[in-house]
Amino acid sequence: MTYAGDVTPPEAYAAVTGPDDAVLVDVRTSAEWSFVGVPDLAGAGREVVFAEWSRFPGGTLNESFVDELRAAGVTPGRPVYFLCRSGVRSVAAAQAATAAGLGPAYNVLEGFEGPVDHAGHRHVSGWKVDGLPWSQR
Repeated sequence: MTYAGDVTPPEAYAAVTGPDDAVLVDVRTSAEWSFVGVPDLAGAGREVVFAEWSRFPGGTLNESFVDELRAAGVTPGRPVYFLCRSGVRSVAAAQAATAAGLGPAYNVLEGFEGPVDHAGHRHVSGWKVDGLPWSQR
């Protein structure tokens, strides 16, 4: 593994709202933020960092990703938790942050919406299904 590890959404929530200066980074696209919703840490007095891993609408890799993390205050030694839709892009983001010397970097398993069920719907697991705070943007 080339990053600090995988955590469940509740574990990530506890970390990014706890006493450490951990940060949650949502790496989904701007369309996903707008149409699906976003994690909401306002109740804990924290903010989510939004940095697309791949750009909408073309899906090209965001070449400025690490620079955006640094600009948002992600630094070496500051724990960072990456969240995407289902926990796939967030692995790549955690690996990139680790390679850049940021973090420790963690992947949030199952992501914001989780995997699809037998009918192709995303309501099996993930941040939203776990009942963690979220809002429409």
